[in-house]
Amino acid sequence: MLIMKDTNRILQECVAEMSRHTDIERSMMPATTAPLPSVECVKRIVEIVKSIIFIDYFHRRQPDEQMRAYYIGVSMEELHNLLRTQIARGLQFCDDCSEDDVATTADDSALRFIGMLPEIKRLLYTDVEAMFQNDPAATNYGEVIFCYPVIDTMTHYRIAHQLHKLMVPVIPRIITEQAHSKTGIDIHPGAQIGEYFAIDHGTGVVIGETCIIGSHVTLYQGVTLGAKSFKYDADGNMLNVPRHPVIEDHVTIYSNASILGRITIGHHSVIGGNIWVTNNVPPHSRIQQSRAIDVSFQGGLGI
Repeated sequence: MLIMKDTNRILQECVAEMSRHTDIERSMMPATTAPLPSVECVKRIVEIVKSIIFIDYFHRRQPDEQMRAYYIGVSMEELHNLLRTQIARGLQFCDDCSEDDVATTADDSALRFIGMLPEIKRLLYTDVEAMFQNDPAATNYGEVIFCYPVIDTMTHYRIAHQLHKLMVPVIPRIITEQAHSKTGIDIHPGAQIGEYFAIDHGTGVVIGETCIIGSHVTLYQGVTLGAKSFKYDADGNMLNVPRHPVIEDHVTIYSNASILGRITIGHHSVIGGNIWVTNNVPPHSRIQQSRAIDVSFQGGLGI
């Protein structure tokens, strides 16, 4: 009985303590008390877009265009409703947004995003083509769409990038981080990536916010397109300025290479694996690490 009383007291004290808002908690929360974005609903948004774009793969196949239009129309209505609701919730994190304009802004952004779907579809099919052409292990396009992590990642990224361009807060990061947790590929929604983009294997790839990547670019696992240093204003606040690489067209970067800083990798270049690049690379370059040095040790000496 004594143990039960102690248990109840400890639980009640903990509940009372945890229910009080701390100062730092208040400083991090939006000023309104409206519902915040739902991670599950955002996940559903991506699923709907994926089913619309790859309708023959993630929906019952409908050769008749009228039937396809019907199923896409049903999905589009759900997508619109989810989008405007979640965008409105995300707008709570916008310091410049008026509460009176949230509903109108959210609906406008949702409709503008839906208008971007044909371009998102076009780009994703170029990514499928690029991955199929770059990997002899791919036996057909269906295998690439169903199985390759880059297609799932790029679906998330291309959705998030368009929402980022529409200045939608928070929602784009939720979308790309969902892909990151599933595939190990970390792409910031602000990065600019051209058509026919391929990532083979993919685990550990990092692409920073201000990266600009051209068309027909291929990356391998572990590649980092990151920042070398950060700039600060007079008050010591970090500045959000271009700090990630520019990768021109027809570049291949092999596994575990780190391309750092606001440098340019010229078109038709190949960057070898396991090296750091912190300076501009001219077009048509071949960058690789120096030859390995064979050093023999006796009895463990020198290890």
